[in-house]
Amino acid sequence: MSPHPENLPDVLAVPPVPVPPDVTLRPPGSKSITNRALLCAALADGRSRLSGTLFADDTYAMVGAVSALGADVTVDESSGVVTVTGVDPRRSTEPARVDARQSGTTSRFVLPAAALRPGRTVVDGSDQLRARPFGPLIEALRGLGARVEDAAHRGHLPVTVTGPLNGGPVRLPGHLSSQFLSGVLMAGPLMRDGLSVELTSPLVSVPYVTMTTAVMAAFGVPVADLGVRPGRYRPVDYAIEPDASAASYFLAAAAVTGGRVTVDGLGTGSIQGDVAFADLLERMGARVERTADSLTVRGGGVLRGIDVDMADISDTAQTLAAVAVFADGPTRVRGIGFIRGKETNRIAAIVTELRRAGIDAVEHEDGFTVRPGVPRPTRFATYDDHRMAMSLSLLGLRSAGIEIADPGCVAKTYPGFFRDLARLR
Repeated sequence: MSPHPENLPDVLAVPPVPVPPDVTLRPPGSKSITNRALLCAALADGRSRLSGTLFADDTYAMVGAVSALGADVTVDESSGVVTVTGVDPRRSTEPARVDARQSGTTSRFVLPAAALRPGRTVVDGSDQLRARPFGPLIEALRGLGARVEDAAHRGHLPVTVTGPLNGGPVRLPGHLSSQFLSGVLMAGPLMRDGLSVELTSPLVSVPYVTMTTAVMAAFGVPVADLGVRPGRYRPVDYAIEPDASAASYFLAAAAVTGGRVTVDGLGTGSIQGDVAFADLLERMGARVERTADSLTVRGGGVLRGIDVDMADISDTAQTLAAVAVFADGPTRVRGIGFIRGKETNRIAAIVTELRRAGIDAVEHEDGFTVRPGVPRPTRFATYDDHRMAMSLSLLGLRSAGIEIADPGCVAKTYPGFFRDLARLR
């Protein structure tokens, strides 16, 4: 099962907007919420209904993963609804295999859930995913009682796990990825002794862990002080809000073009940390309006360069790099050294591509600096990274001659991105 991306060419030109846009739109459902909800529903005792679901490669990877673990999943793309009948993995003795594709959330969330099973489970993924680190999660699962076979002994996929997980106290680093913590927390209630996590280093991407605990609570499992008591998720009807990371590109588009973009469904009650990207646009000079069910950005004035720590909203760092090109002074982004281990080395990649366009960009250990300029015509490489393609396309809204190579990589999280981007024109 896979998403249905637009029929995109190998190279896509992004022409400048003829007039400032005045648009209201609703991006697809949050990938991060969708994959958390799918896993919690798969571990629940009964049938759950998820609405507003994202249908993209990362979420289909999770659908395939929880199905491989025994959950019964029905997908209706026309209505945006997924129904999931959960399974108790502690009763599953048959061998299983999970293909997480390119999805970091799927692999790092499902590995602890798979370790609950007495049956042997192999978790693997694409070459890109095999390059991403799993060592701390592997060691944590061993400490919780699972048998883990790391074939290459390098802390990378493929990994084979056999349960059960006894649970109890476990130590995890927080500085590499919050996904390790989210994964063990979501498996926690099904561990014999529950779970208590001690972080051995400061946690990055804190809002994503807050999101994890909010989704768990919605399925009936509270988390207190990174601890979870033994229990079981309950089945629920759960509505998924639009993806705030996806919305960042359109909010940024309003700022750089001097237009207005309103994102419906993303209000002040959002559980996604990336809504804070609008705060950065506001600091740069854009006007921001927030309501209970929408978020609006209006451009039109001078954009100011800023100095900002983006450790908590790192998925929007490349978006800010694109906006920074059109500011009146340099923008320094800090606190995101860990994004070198994402789909690509995102710091090196965005700096390299901006330099190719004639922009003065500098790579730092913990981030980058972008100085404003006029991009020259450039065919941008995207490094098989959906966020590179979406963020660099913003330059084309203001500057002629911008092309995106391999635009189809957006299917990972937003198959219809370029169709929606065309609405700004």
